[in-house]
Amino acid sequence: MTHPLDLQNYIGHLIRRAEQVHTSLWFQHVSRDITSQQFAVLNALSRKAGIDQRTLARLTSLDRSTINQMIRRLTDQGHVSQARDETDRRRTLLELTEQGSQLLAALIPPAERVNEQLLHLLPPEQRALAIDSLRRIAFMEEEPSSDG
Repeated sequence: MTHPLDLQNYIGHLIRRAEQVHTSLWFQHVSRDITSQQFAVLNALSRKAGIDQRTLARLTSLDRSTINQMIRRLTDQGHVSQARDETDRRRTLLELTEQGSQLLAALIPPAERVNEQLLHLLPPEQRALAIDSLRRIAFMEEEPSSDG
């Protein structure tokens, strides 16, 4: 007979709980209107203006339907502009508007404070290891398989 898991030691449960804590802190301290995923989109567009939705989805680790809805919403709100690629008319290129850039600039300081608040829960010598560990888990599917 199987035995129940101790959820306090189950990584999937802990990741989900950590995400809930982050979402709560984000809502309290950063924005009630812009989600952390939308922030990631704005940030990615700030770093790489003029990219298409497929590239943006890859850079933000969001699926294509989610990124499509998000871009539509951010465009409707005036934060993102869309333009046809002159070299490939099938592609739509995305950029932050001035309003989107101003919004991002306003969101970065509180987002950094939330990040610091979460990291300060750990002893200083464990912070880099925690980030590295989460990065390994987050990008596990992109790692080359060692199965042979």
